[in-house]
Amino acid sequence: MAWTVQRLDPDRSRRRLQLLAELAGAKAVRERELPRQVRGDRLRELIATRRRLAG
Repeated sequence: MAWTVQRLDPDRSRRRLQLLAELAGAKAVRERELPRQVRGDRLRELIATRRRLAG
């Protein structure tokens, strides 16, 4: 028995490509924001430590 490839209808294919593009964009934003978040967390940790030592 030979395998046949089902062709997606154009509308479904377009929606799939749009979804994949949106997912890729969201991933790029998360990766871009991560260093900023890490810096902020580190800064808050340093401020808290300084307050504990000074107080």
